[in-house]
Amino acid sequence: MNRFTKITASIGPKCEDRETLTRMIQAGVNMCRLNFSHDTGDVQGKKIDLIRDVSEQLHTPVAIVIDLQGPKHRIGNFATEDKYPLTVGQKFTFDTDPTPGDGTRVQLPDADVMKSLNIGDRILLNDGKIEMTVDSVSPDKIVATVVRGNEIWSRRGFNLPDTEISTSVLTDKDRADLEYAITKKPDWVAVSFVQRPEDIAEVRDFITARTSHPIKIIAKIERPNAVERISEIAAVADGIMIARGDLAVEVPFEQVPAISRHIIRECRKLNKPVIMATQMLGTMVNSEFPTRAEITDVANAAYLRADSTMTSEETTIGINPVNVIETMSKILSYSDCDAIANPYDWSRVENVPENDWSRSVASMAYLNRAAAIVVFARNADIATQISCRKPDIPIVAVCNEHVVANHLCLLRGVFPIYSDELFAQRDAFNAARKFGVNDGKIVIVDADKISLRTLD
Repeated sequence: MNRFTKITASIGPKCEDRETLTRMIQAGVNMCRLNFSHDTGDVQGKKIDLIRDVSEQLHTPVAIVIDLQGPKHRIGNFATEDKYPLTVGQKFTFDTDPTPGDGTRVQLPDADVMKSLNIGDRILLNDGKIEMTVDSVSPDKIVATVVRGNEIWSRRGFNLPDTEISTSVLTDKDRADLEYAITKKPDWVAVSFVQRPEDIAEVRDFITARTSHPIKIIAKIERPNAVERISEIAAVADGIMIARGDLAVEVPFEQVPAISRHIIRECRKLNKPVIMATQMLGTMVNSEFPTRAEITDVANAAYLRADSTMTSEETTIGINPVNVIETMSKILSYSDCDAIANPYDWSRVENVPENDWSRSVASMAYLNRAAAIVVFARNADIATQISCRKPDIPIVAVCNEHVVANHLCLLRGVFPIYSDELFAQRDAFNAARKFGVNDGKIVIVDADKISLRTLD
């Protein structure tokens, strides 16, 4: 129980068989992410069924996260599959004409993008390797100047860091994917390219109109305007993912660590969990060992008290997904233990009212050197609020519903246990013992009742 920081693993071709998935969960996976940018709904549905089956067999709660593709923008096609040369300073045109491009122009298929661009806005293509600046705008044509880049070719994705696009956060594909995913009752849905709080409201309305199953929503932060409105977005979302890949394209890369710290602080104030994502152990796609920089990156997520780190290609297409999880778990375990050995200064809880009840619970546990906090969780709310105070004390959450236990899989320091018997009997002592706490004091939280007891 020495690892407080959770692990979210992306599931793909190299880890979607029963044996590998079982070993990954045994190695420490708490949440499984299914990227709906790849594979059809029915294929992803089979993965969901397998994850649920393995979770049940291992008697281990595992959350399922559906990651929607979102409005990923791409230019049209060129006349051939060749790469067309670009020269810094040259003019390049984006228009609505579906005719294949010729090296000086190409179609920009998204009408909403054409309407949203303004003079001076930047267009970043191919993960930022190409940069252009908009010179002129008309209803069916955008003329830009090449600032960086020496070649362009068909279907390159592009980012617009200076532009708020007036479009739905749900594409037609997302709506179809989400419609299907809802039937499989996922625990979380991650929404890509969020720009404003209304995007989260749109997705929530879509879900609640189709199911009463409690599906929580993660807002992926990967655009500058989302960073600027992080407090508003976090207030309406159930969790945040710092998607550092696209974010590092749209903002200067040197700002990403500071932005990550800022997001974690804001989410802590609002009692919202945070996932740190992208390239955490990227070299392990092809290597059995991480770099020293990657080790430090994972450790820093623990020191920042992020709720979870996330794997991407390391587990979906990497040479040894189980080794990736074992490696990440080792780093997080050691870093969490180091953080616990150097206790947190409770006086530095930012903008949390002195009479905040969750702060009182965490302070009571800290001041009495409690071995654990035991929460009887009718839903995820109480354990979430205590977790967001970031106590360096394990929170054992006793649940009588599987979905509540799964929701709690994301939260730092929360160890969910599904047991009708322990929940009905309010058996805090045996709940603590189940997680290796056999002596010392425990703080017990049951609805609005808080008590301090000593294990016999």
